[in-house]
Amino acid sequence: MPADLLAGIRVVEIGQYIPAPFAGLALADLGAEVVKIEPPSGDPMRRFGETRAGGVSAAYTALNGGKRIIRPDLKTPAVQQQVRALVAAADVLLESFRPGVLDRLGLGRQALAEANPRLVHCALSGFGQNGPLSRKAAHDLNYMAAGGGLAGSGTTERPVITRPPVSDYAGGQQAALSIAAALFRRERTGRGAYIDIAMADVVLSWQAADLAESASPIAPARGADLIGGGAAGYNIYRAACGGFVTLAALEARFWQVFCHAVRRADLIDRQADPLPQTALIAELAALFAKHTALEWEDRLGALDCCFQRVLTPAEALLFPQFLAREILDGPDGDMPGVRYPAWIDGAPARSRREPWRDADLGQVLSGWS
Repeated sequence: MPADLLAGIRVVEIGQYIPAPFAGLALADLGAEVVKIEPPSGDPMRRFGETRAGGVSAAYTALNGGKRIIRPDLKTPAVQQQVRALVAAADVLLESFRPGVLDRLGLGRQALAEANPRLVHCALSGFGQNGPLSRKAAHDLNYMAAGGGLAGSGTTERPVITRPPVSDYAGGQQAALSIAAALFRRERTGRGAYIDIAMADVVLSWQAADLAESASPIAPARGADLIGGGAAGYNIYRAACGGFVTLAALEARFWQVFCHAVRRADLIDRQADPLPQTALIAELAALFAKHTALEWEDRLGALDCCFQRVLTPAEALLFPQFLAREILDGPDGDMPGVRYPAWIDGAPARSRREPWRDADLGQVLSGWS
């Protein structure tokens, strides 16, 4: 059953790579009509990685399901006038330019607001619309570094690059949520909104607990705290096959189940060892290295001890829980699809088998007028 929560909502998306397209994807999944404007050469994400059917990358296809794509030259005055008319007929403008770019294209905030006072305009950028870094060029790794997302992630030796790029997806999700909230207010007041979202801000907001702890004189170092790699019961271990398994037995009852299952009841009381539990981690590493990841899954997978084998992307597509949730589309050609991650009114989200469609600006404008 198609999701219809945003049925009748018209969205103009002007963005590229991941953040704005991911936000637009969520809105399309929820029933909005999304028209994405790309440069004449197309979103660079089309060429990001190996190209697939249609001459575009798998990543591009995955992020643009259900949208109509137009590729006008926004530097042309006649096209700018058409786009202004399109936005005037829209409910939402979602864009990810650095500050000042829309103004240079004749699509500045004030002009758009005057043409469409009910417009929900969401500006999604790296550092936001104000501040000393608002025009600074950067990508996910930089936003994660600035917002604290890297400092606490990794080993004691160094931070690690996150995958997927957290700020890109988190920023896109924050944009979709904020747009939905603004549309709700508009239903009550008739008033549009201007939303300024910085991906660096979003990353910072995700560090709320760590920021609160940072003022403590005993703030844990990277790789040494309870959920950052310092606890034996909350860690990643290499199995004999070279694969990996995870153990997240934070609560005493889960830790006890695990210890009994591996016949190491002598470890039960050591759950309270001081952090970082270097010696205990080494013991468990030696233990897990004795058997393959699949053997550990057979032994621990059904027990209530917070165990999970680390799945590859290909294995995740066959994970029984995901199959039961009907979140995955079967392979469409050479690429599987992932649906919107929520059941609505007792049913899974609709399929993304139709990834995107090329369209003509004039035809879209005629249909919206």
